[in-house]
Amino acid sequence: MRITLPIQPQWHWRSRPRETAILGLLGCAAALAIAGVSDAMPTLGNASKASVAATPLPTSPSATELRDVAPQDAVALNALIPLTKLPSTAAAPFVMGKASKATQVQALECLTSAIYYEAGRESDLGQRAVAQVILNRVRHPAYPSSVCGVVFQGSTRTTGCQFTFTCDGSMARTPMATAWSRARSVAWAALNGAVHVPAGLATHYHANYVLPYWASSLVKTHIEGPHIFYRWAGGWGRPAAFHQGYAAREADSAVLRQAALSVEHILPKALVPGTQIAALEALDEIEGVEVAEAGERVSIKFNLKAREAVEKVVVTPYVERVAASDNLRRALDGAGAAGADGKPFGPPAEAMDKPSPPAN
Repeated sequence: MRITLPIQPQWHWRSRPRETAILGLLGCAAALAIAGVSDAMPTLGNASKASVAATPLPTSPSATELRDVAPQDAVALNALIPLTKLPSTAAAPFVMGKASKATQVQALECLTSAIYYEAGRESDLGQRAVAQVILNRVRHPAYPSSVCGVVFQGSTRTTGCQFTFTCDGSMARTPMATAWSRARSVAWAALNGAVHVPAGLATHYHANYVLPYWASSLVKTHIEGPHIFYRWAGGWGRPAAFHQGYAAREADSAVLRQAALSVEHILPKALVPGTQIAALEALDEIEGVEVAEAGERVSIKFNLKAREAVEKVVVTPYVERVAASDNLRRALDGAGAAGADGKPFGPPAEAMDKPSPPAN
């Protein structure tokens, strides 16, 4: 005899639909919770490590990535790019921390160079804005964490320098003492906590007579003299992005300068004003300097041999050529002229080498 047992499946979702729905929702929630913390859990044995998706760092465009437009057209086109209506966020004061004296000297030299060659003829506000951009970059993870590293970034590449003075041969010119002293005072103040609030969190700027390809992709935040300032769009331009600590180490500024002058650079003609074309022809006659034009770009090669040739040129000082009086000598070059009582006129020359404290 065969005994059969009738078996009928029981569908719980039919008899208890509410309880089944609740269990399903709880299961989905648990699965999502596990997935959310899986990247934070340690791996055991031969298990592969979980990959963490990181937001890629932005690549800062080169200062030489310019559109081929006439200066007057560039001014008009730049004016069409609107300034942001959002309030500006001031940068935090820059702190050098436990940096050694030697490190502070190199940072001061590099920042002074950038201010002098990029904004030497601008107002104090214009110079302070340039200094603020450089220090903003030091604290942004898209850039080196040192002042000299930021200033000379890309200077040894044929194209791609971040500040044009490091690749257009400007550093071959001897700085004017008074202008250098003013730039140095601004640099000293910035390195010791002075903040230029209008510049905000700007990390880019350019002259209004050139039009970079990248201008419309960033946020236009401020105009100071002939310079237009920008910050990164999105999260990279917000205060939380400026979290990189200062390295408290600086490269030798003299070595960086020589390295930049020793490399051939390709520059757009827009960076070489028309009044300097004749000067380029004169430079081409100096041994060790090569100047070549290719389409809308100019190739200028400065090397150490050229610098030595320039330094060997004997120049008769103006005061010697005109047999200047002691008073005129002091007024022109700060030489050690003295009055009838034997005391020198004005402050001693060595005092001009010391950076001035920041203005209140």
